[in-house]
Amino acid sequence: RDCSELQLCHLERIVKANDREYNEKFQYADNRIHTSKYNILTFLPINLFEQFQRVANAYFLCLLILQLIPEISSLTWFTTIVPLVLVITMTAVKDATDDYFRHKSDNQVNNRQSEVLINSKLQNEKWMNVKVGDIIKLENNQFVAADLLLLSSSEPHGLCYVETAELDGETNLKVRHALSVTSELGADISRLAGFDGIVVCEVPNNKLDKFMGILSWKDSKHSLNNEKIILRGCILRNTSWCFGMVIFAGPDTKLMQNSGKTKFKRTSIDRLMNTLVLWIFGFLICLGIILAIGNSIWESQTGDQFRTFLFWNEGEKSSVFSGFLTFWSYIIILNTVVPISLYVSVEVIRLGHSYFINWDRKMYYSRKAIPAEARTTTLNEELGQIEYIFSDKTGTLTQNIMTFKRCSINGRIYGEVHDDLDQKTEITQEKEPVDFSVKSQADREFQFFDHNLMESIKMGDPKVHEFLRLLALCHTVMSEENSAGELIYQVQSPDEGALVTAARNFGFIFKSRTPETITIEELGTLATYQLLAFLDFNNTRKRMSVIVRNPEGQIKLYSKGADTILFEKLHPSNEVLLSLTSDHLSEFAGEGLRTLAIAYRDLDDKYFKEWHKMLEDANAATEERDERIAGLYEEIERDLMLLGATAVEDKLQEGVIETVTSLSLANIKIWVLTGDKQETAINIGYACNMLTDDMNDVFVIAGNNAVEVREELR
Repeated sequence: RDCSELQLCHLERIVKANDREYNEKFQYADNRIHTSKYNILTFLPINLFEQFQRVANAYFLCLLILQLIPEISSLTWFTTIVPLVLVITMTAVKDATDDYFRHKSDNQVNNRQSEVLINSKLQNEKWMNVKVGDIIKLENNQFVAADLLLLSSSEPHGLCYVETAELDGETNLKVRHALSVTSELGADISRLAGFDGIVVCEVPNNKLDKFMGILSWKDSKHSLNNEKIILRGCILRNTSWCFGMVIFAGPDTKLMQNSGKTKFKRTSIDRLMNTLVLWIFGFLICLGIILAIGNSIWESQTGDQFRTFLFWNEGEKSSVFSGFLTFWSYIIILNTVVPISLYVSVEVIRLGHSYFINWDRKMYYSRKAIPAEARTTTLNEELGQIEYIFSDKTGTLTQNIMTFKRCSINGRIYGEVHDDLDQKTEITQEKEPVDFSVKSQADREFQFFDHNLMESIKMGDPKVHEFLRLLALCHTVMSEENSAGELIYQVQSPDEGALVTAARNFGFIFKSRTPETITIEELGTLATYQLLAFLDFNNTRKRMSVIVRNPEGQIKLYSKGADTILFEKLHPSNEVLLSLTSDHLSEFAGEGLRTLAIAYRDLDDKYFKEWHKMLEDANAATEERDERIAGLYEEIERDLMLLGATAVEDKLQEGVIETVTSLSLANIKIWVLTGDKQETAINIGYACNMLTDDMNDVFVIAGNNAVEVREELR
C-alpha cells in the first residue's frame, strides 16, 4: 500500500490534516527556504569556478603553472601570484557580502513566527518548522506562511481578503472563501484539532491562478479550486483572523516554484572585456611565435660558435627545441601585455557608479523620503544594456484610479454637457456638477456634470433604472461600514469600483452581500436579490454575469463585458440599438476612455433549474471540468437584451510623457500591452507620446494567425 501511495505522489499530492506521521512518509519538503547561492563549504569551489570563467584570470593561472617549470621560467612565480590573489580576493569578498545579505533575508523569513495548532493547542512556531498538513492561524496584516487551504475565518460565510502584491504586483484585494462545511469550524480549537480531512490535489507547480483538488471529510467529497487557496507571499487584509491547512510548504509553494535558481549573470561589458583579453592574448602568442622562430634561427646560425667560445660542448642542443622553450619564456616575460588589473579597475568604477545612483537627487522620492538604492554594483551597466521595454498600460502608464465619465443608455449619451445652443461644451471648472449632497450614502469624491441623467431617473425611465440596477448587482465588490456609519467598498478592480460608486451616487446603492444574496437600496427602498449563480470574469470570456431572483420572483441574468464579445451574444431584435451604441462606444474610445457593454436577459424557472443541475454536475466532475463549465456559461449567456455602455477614465501617471520621450531619445524601443479597444489604445498612445505626429502612419496589424500577420507585415 505504501509503495503504491508513493508512486501516486508523483502524480498527485495526498495531505491529511493534523497528522504529521501520515504526511511524513511522503517526504514532502518542509517550510524552510533558501535563495542564497553559496554556503560555507561550497563558496570557494563555486566562486573560483565562476571567477576562472574570466579569460584573464584563467590566463594568469596557466602562467603561474608555467612559472613553476624551471626550464622555461624567466620570472619568479610570486610576481604572478600576488596580483592574481589580490584580484580574486577582492571579487570573492564582494560576492560573499552579496550572498551574506541573501542569507540574512532568508533567516529573517525562516524565523518569522506563526501560530500552529499542535496537540490541540495553538503554539508559536518558526516558519521553517511548519509542516505539510499543519493547521495555522493567521491574524490581520500577517504574511501567509505557506500555501494554505482556507478552513474558516472571522468574516461571515468564511470569506477572507488577501493582497497578492508580492505575487502579481496588484495592490487591490482578492476574495477567498472557505467551503461551507469547514467554515462552520470557526475558531473552535477543539473542533479544528479534530479535523481530519484528506486533500488529494495537483503536484507542486508554478501556475498562480489554478488549483485543482478534492477534500474528503466525513464520508463526503468537496471540490477545491483557486478560490479556496491562500498562497504564500500574500498578506491577510480586513479579516481579523483565519485558519488554514498547509498544502504546499517551502520550495513547493507557488511563490518559490516561480522564483527559479540564482543565475550567474554576465553584463555586456564583462563579455566585451573577455573578447578584448582574447584578442590581446592572440597578439601575445603571435609575438611569442615570432620571437621563438627568431631564437631558433639564431641558435642554428650563431649559437654553435657561441658555445665553442664558452667551451660548452655538452650534447648538441636542437635549435627547434630551444625555440620551443624560449616561446614559453617570452609568454611569461611579456605577461604585462595582458591587463589583469582591468577587471579590478572596472569593479571600482562600478562601485562608484552605484553610489552615483544612490546619491542622485532626481531619483529621490521626497513624499516618502526614499532615495534610489542600487543593490548590485553592476546595476548601471545592466540598465545600459536595455534595448526593449515591455510594459502594461494600467497601473504603469496610468494611475489605475478610475472615474466614471460617460454612459450610453438605450441609445442616449449621458455625461456630455450641452450649452444653451445645444453645442457640446468642454467640461470646465465653471460648470456646476450634479449635487449629490442630499444623499447620505453618496460618495463625496464623485463628480458628474450632466443633469439629464438625474432627470431620467426621477422620471422613472425603466431602462435607466435597469442599467443602474445592473451596475449595483453585477460585480465582485465587498462593502463594510466604518465607525462613522459610511459605506466603504473593497474593490478587486478599480473599474468595478468606479461603476458601483456611480450607481450608488445615482440612487442604486449596493449595501451588502452574502454568498446567497445581494442587498441594494433602490432610490430609498431596500431590495434583497437572491444570488443564484455567479459567472466569473476571465481573459477568454472577457465578461462577467450574475443570475439573480429579484423580489418579485423573476430570474434575471445581468452581464457586463467587452463590447466585441457581448455584441455577438445579443438577441436579433437589438439591431437598431446596437448600431447606435456602437457609434457611442467609438466616440468614447476616441476620447481614450475604457468602455464596457451592458446587457441583461430574462430567464424562466424551468430552464434555469435544468441549467443549474447541469452546472452542479460539471462542478463535481474530475475530467474536463473547466471546459464543461465554460460551455454551460456560453449556453446561458445568449439572446441578451442590450441596455447600453459605460465609459471610465484612467488618468495618466505623472511624468509619463517626459519619461517616454527620454526613453525614445535613448533609442529604446517601447512595447505597451493593453486590453483596450483599438481606438482607446491609439488615443492613449498619442496622449503619452508613445505615438507621435512625426510617425507617418499608424500601422494596424489585425491578423489572427502567424501567416496573416506575416503577410500584413510584408
